[in-house]
Amino acid sequence: MKRIKSTLLAGKPISTSPIPPNTDIRTLVDRYFQAYNAGRLREACQLFTGRMLEPRVTVALSLTGALTPAGLGGSCVVPLIEAGFVDWIVSTGANLYHDTHFAIGRRLHRGTPFVDDRVLRREGVIRIYDILFDYDVLLETDRFFRTVIRQEEFQKEMGTAELHYRLGKYIAERERVLRVKDTSLLAAAYRAGVPVYTSSPGDSSIGMNVAEVALSGHSTRIDVLLDVNETAAIVLDAKRKGGKSGVVIMGGGSPKNFLLQTEPQIQEVLGIDEKGHDYFLQVTDARPDTGGLSGATPAEAVSWGKVDPDRLPDAVVAYLDSTIALPIITSYALGGRKPRPLKRLYDRRAAMLAALKSEYQTVLKQKSRKRHSST
Repeated sequence: MKRIKSTLLAGKPISTSPIPPNTDIRTLVDRYFQAYNAGRLREACQLFTGRMLEPRVTVALSLTGALTPAGLGGSCVVPLIEAGFVDWIVSTGANLYHDTHFAIGRRLHRGTPFVDDRVLRREGVIRIYDILFDYDVLLETDRFFRTVIRQEEFQKEMGTAELHYRLGKYIAERERVLRVKDTSLLAAAYRAGVPVYTSSPGDSSIGMNVAEVALSGHSTRIDVLLDVNETAAIVLDAKRKGGKSGVVIMGGGSPKNFLLQTEPQIQEVLGIDEKGHDYFLQVTDARPDTGGLSGATPAEAVSWGKVDPDRLPDAVVAYLDSTIALPIITSYALGGRKPRPLKRLYDRRAAMLAALKSEYQTVLKQKSRKRHSST
């Protein structure tokens, strides 16, 4: 009896062909990243470039871990912003702070993790694993932020998107004055109108310097509740205009949750009819079985309403280091897609928030009518 070939064997045969010299990144990924987490990275590259970068998809990027000290702000995130491949960002404050070192003309150096940290402390050298830099880099960056935040335009209450946009303007100007060749993340986001949020604004040196300025009598205040509603408004706007929402998660932690909680905020808290994010791409080294958010799978996120269950096949998790994955994904995308028009979501925050509020008011009226009709 002839056996029927299983549809599970529809994938391309594993190739053992030798890799040619000087193979370009797209060929390397498509042909030679065949299995295990290389296979997942291939799927991530293809999902991001093939589906998530369609014109009507709004793409969010979350950044966790010390990525910008390793140079990934300027080398990866900035090109993605400038190409229109990232529309809004949630980052740790640390990534935004450390990226500013480069913008104000300071240097970080390749080093080694195998060094006596007591010696580093005596010599005034800071270590981020195998990255080394002078302690004065921190002090000078602190002075820069404090000087800027004392300016009149910062003496108000604002969300972190506005805070970072205003900081980005000053950082861009410092780069111009110092003739810094490679632009920084916040300067690029400022120019492109990409809103940048920090889920825990007090948990970084930027927040620490805002706190110092407050002690000295200035009135800068951060409205974290505005951030919650603004980010939800961005996602709802994408959906209501017939588009899709895609999330690219580098690492996990608080930025991952803040990015994903936009859908529960819309559905669970505000009661607005929605189904979840359409595309989910995560690079993480965290295990799912410990119960931590960083390792939580997209399938688990479906149960929370964070990911549209109908789109679960369009979800990829690659278990590897973001410092390996992000440059490969960036290069693959830049080589496979033409730049997209900038959405400039920062400029539209007020309109999107008003639309969210309008839908929420409709929900409240419907609930009120139901209560009255049942009495």
